[in-house]
Amino acid sequence: MATATGSHGVDFQTTIHRNCSATHLIEDAIRREEGCLAANGALCCSTGERTGRSPKDKYLEDSPGIHDNIDWGSVNRPISPEHFAALEDKARAHLESREELYRFDGYCGADERHRLAVTVVTEKAWHNLFAKTLFIESDPSEHASWDPDWVILNACGLELEDPSAYGLDGPIAIIQSLEQKKVIIIGTQYAGEMKKSIFFAMNYDMPDVDVFPMHCSANVAADDPSNVALFFGLSGTGKTTLSADPNRPLIGDDEHGWSDHGVFNFEGGCYAKCIRLSREGEPQIWDAIRFGSVLENVKLDDSTRIPDYDSDMYTENTRVTYPVDFIPGAVIPSVGSHPKNVIFLAADAFGVLPPVARLSREQAMYYFINGYTSKLAGTEAGVTEPTPNFSPCFGGPFLPRPPMVYAQWLARRIEEHDANVWLLNTGWTGGAYGEGSRFKLAYTRAFVTAILNGSLASGEFQVDPAFGLSVPTAVDGVPSEVLLPRNTWSDASAYDKKAASLAELFRQNDAKYEISDEVRGAGPGA
Repeated sequence: MATATGSHGVDFQTTIHRNCSATHLIEDAIRREEGCLAANGALCCSTGERTGRSPKDKYLEDSPGIHDNIDWGSVNRPISPEHFAALEDKARAHLESREELYRFDGYCGADERHRLAVTVVTEKAWHNLFAKTLFIESDPSEHASWDPDWVILNACGLELEDPSAYGLDGPIAIIQSLEQKKVIIIGTQYAGEMKKSIFFAMNYDMPDVDVFPMHCSANVAADDPSNVALFFGLSGTGKTTLSADPNRPLIGDDEHGWSDHGVFNFEGGCYAKCIRLSREGEPQIWDAIRFGSVLENVKLDDSTRIPDYDSDMYTENTRVTYPVDFIPGAVIPSVGSHPKNVIFLAADAFGVLPPVARLSREQAMYYFINGYTSKLAGTEAGVTEPTPNFSPCFGGPFLPRPPMVYAQWLARRIEEHDANVWLLNTGWTGGAYGEGSRFKLAYTRAFVTAILNGSLASGEFQVDPAFGLSVPTAVDGVPSEVLLPRNTWSDASAYDKKAASLAELFRQNDAKYEISDEVRGAGPGA
């Protein structure tokens, strides 16, 4: 224990625990009644009232150095430099008043050519353990001269009495300065805000160094290091589940960069949804939940302390975080070659998208810029059931720059490296949400296997009439009637109406973007 020292304005004159071991942090969390050990050894914690991200409480400092680069709007909401400074002062005073603080110094970016140094200061021990599992640890020899690129101050216990005086809509605030390279978190215990704030930072910083930042997971064939696959998608669509494959070493489960050298993981850990988790369905994730990992908002049996992964008592958005090397055979350092296959994941709540389709270059651009999926229950505050949602580049909440910047990067990379692009629907079949059922994980895994071993690309295809997509006529392990969604509905006319409705939503959304006639013509109903 020592008084915090360092640069970039992270000094605190209070007792601080710096770069502690997982054991130390877990013991402190239990001592301070922040959590308890589950039977499998994981630290089980509650995030309180907020059990998902709070996008409506996120603000970006509107400073001259970055103003013209930002896609201002409902996602990137401005806060003045004066209000940012005042809130930072409030957060610092709150943290200074704590008897103990916790500091983590590490990196974001597994490729040393592009990594950013990150310092995280928290008032809760378990929040620091979260940072320890999600970021990449630094060597102790670096700490004496540590000079972070980014600083996170997590004042989760600070209660603002008059939020409007600071330009806020409510008492919770996640404020970020791309120019000062700071993140201030106020009033929410949801740990995912720390993770996503640094992803937002990478999405701003990386294009300036010729790296395409991506909201995707990645893995690689065990016997072929050139067979890398990317899985794009928002939370709940299957990025973590599908990339955790016993036959394909994991590169990373959520955030990556694609440079001239290949792909690399931004993080040092995984953040998986665990609602309805089973050993049979997701064995690698199941086995990764042990001492050193953190369970969030998972119900424990009162007598056995065994996690009840089927329970949504606290939220549908139950989570677990663990270091990436808890996955057997994970690639360390987390870097790989240029991908051969790029997969877009969509959890379609309408139940009308084909389960798998091969995309042309123009279709790839169209479906990437639209980023269709469904917001799943609990992922954000206020979302209680799946809701159709368009999120540009499958990562709209995390994009500081205009979406076309990232779409152009995708086009450039897939053309340079001749990557195949696929659309994979992990949502509903046989009807919309509430009537149909979610695609069986076994079917989805069969589609992925066929994509990655090359058999799907070499097979025969048919055109789905509703969306104009190339759909396979057969896939091993999957009933043929599943491949064309209309065949799975008991009422074909109801399917036609629902498909037309989704196509119209696509058209309304694509009108937001200045895209070529060829790309627009690749959309549904063209």
